[in-house]
Amino acid sequence: MTQVLPLEEALDTARFGSKATSLGQAIREGLPVPPGFALSGHVVEKVAASDPNAIRLVVERISNLGGPLAVRSSAVDEDGAATSFAGQHLTLLNVPSVDALPEALNRIWWSANSDSAISYRQRVGLFQRPIIGVVVQRLLEPEAAGVLFTRNPITGEDERMIEAGWGLGEAVVNGVVIPDNYRLDRRGRVLQQQPGVKKVMIRNVPGGGTVTEPVAEELVERSCLDENHLMKLNQLADRCEAVYGPARDIEWALFDGEIYLLQCRAITSLDTPARSTDPRQSAPVEALQSVSLFSGLSEDETNAVWALFKERRFEAGETVVQEGSGGSALYLIKSGKAKVFVDGEEQGALGPGEYFGEIALIDEGARMATIVADGDLVCYGLTYWDFRPLVEANGAIGWKLLQRVVGLLRKTRER
Repeated sequence: MTQVLPLEEALDTARFGSKATSLGQAIREGLPVPPGFALSGHVVEKVAASDPNAIRLVVERISNLGGPLAVRSSAVDEDGAATSFAGQHLTLLNVPSVDALPEALNRIWWSANSDSAISYRQRVGLFQRPIIGVVVQRLLEPEAAGVLFTRNPITGEDERMIEAGWGLGEAVVNGVVIPDNYRLDRRGRVLQQQPGVKKVMIRNVPGGGTVTEPVAEELVERSCLDENHLMKLNQLADRCEAVYGPARDIEWALFDGEIYLLQCRAITSLDTPARSTDPRQSAPVEALQSVSLFSGLSEDETNAVWALFKERRFEAGETVVQEGSGGSALYLIKSGKAKVFVDGEEQGALGPGEYFGEIALIDEGARMATIVADGDLVCYGLTYWDFRPLVEANGAIGWKLLQRVVGLLRKTRER
């Protein structure tokens, strides 16, 4: 039960991540936060691995929350003053019900192990196994939403900076619109107000997911916020600084006339860039023996490696790995096809039973090719974080892998 808790009971950052414990503190302090639950990194990884007991626990504990849901990553090391994983770890809005949560958790777990997230971790000196807690909250249907900085993030001036757009805040956060801009002093007095050009908005779709749709012409350059809304946002800034300290980056939403806190983190000082079946039951272990790195393992050893794989899905045209980026996972294709590019030139294609990315399991180096899904693509993925402990704990597997690598090098040299 302690792996899935109401947000207000989430106290352990090492278990639930900083976002979950921060929102839990906000609720305890009386800040306006939509109700929700915190999921530990342990249970998220179990769900991503299709563990039936973990799935049952999550669904049972969160069923009373209803739907639709907002599902956000809460990594242990994200949202600090020195680092921000904004744009790296996935947020899924309008997950229709708890029955759709397992797939959503799988996607969020993989987002933390994506090449872009791994490259960022390498750049900021955090190349270690991600622990990905998750926040699940009741999703609002806001009239407007955006971001609020309690200190000017560009100049450092002691003033409030607000950006706003119609609908869900992702239109502002992801740069889909030119948002309304407001500058306030600490007393809430408006220093500058500039309406944006908000030609579209993002909203929830019945049954799940979101859609980007045009905004009525008369709303494109109309301010989303009035004086009362700005006053409430300034009050929220004061309360967040009282609870968390100065220089905060806040995501907020306007719903039914009230301002809600969605997220509060330190302003970073760095530039940032349907449930599947258990993969170990839906594909033969023999497929793993086609991977040259593992071809010398015994059946029991192969089973031990295969048990660490997790399923991951990609849409047509989606980049699976990017040449030159950091990587941490080997992928074995279950179904679909992928194109291979080197230096921007297409070099071939991969299909079911073929694999790529095995070097990333060992050397922590840059990807040597770009792989793009050619239609819907389903893979089994094995991360460095799962693979290394197995090898370190099993000398027999480690020795066979070393022999295999040396054998491949010998053949390459002979050729």
